[in-house]
Amino acid sequence: MLEDLLDRNSRWSSEKSAQEPGYFARLATRQSPDFFWIGCSDSRVPANVVAGLDPGEVFVHRNVANVIHSSDMNLLSALEFAVDALKIREIIVCGHYGCGGVKAATEDLPHGLADHWLEPIRRLARSYAVDLATAETEETRRDRLAELNVVEGVRRVAETPIVQRAWKLGADLRVHGLIYGLADGRLRDLNCSIGRG
Repeated sequence: MLEDLLDRNSRWSSEKSAQEPGYFARLATRQSPDFFWIGCSDSRVPANVVAGLDPGEVFVHRNVANVIHSSDMNLLSALEFAVDALKIREIIVCGHYGCGGVKAATEDLPHGLADHWLEPIRRLARSYAVDLATAETEETRRDRLAELNVVEGVRRVAETPIVQRAWKLGADLRVHGLIYGLADGRLRDLNCSIGRG
């Protein structure tokens, strides 16, 4: 299987070089993406693919269920690098329908370390229990919870000292919330963007 992956990479690299001579040389010299994408680790939701972007156009951080933990040093380090070093001005928190992490957070089953990671989603489910109870099916309830998780994530990113500091320094920085549909391949704006002031 690894050999197949390496063969595919070799073919892709050769085809890309033939289509665009100098592509890799240009890509290797600079990184200047427009977007910082905080998304789910789900293999069906690769940021540059679903957004129609080429390598180098999006800086990415992914974790199970795109949860924003205020103590996640990996996320915070990536966010700080995106804002301070790369000067990114568009931050996207993107969840997706049919999220396994959201499903796990709503189940009364043990999931090991994931149970600790997914606690913010369980908290959201408790906070919005009345709203979520109106969903017609378990799937629509979970999809609504996935949306709420994105909206909460946007708020939490905006509250970080990193983003607050950038705004105080006058950065024209915005945080957006999107949700991706596995069934149709479409990104939807959840209209929860937050900007300076």
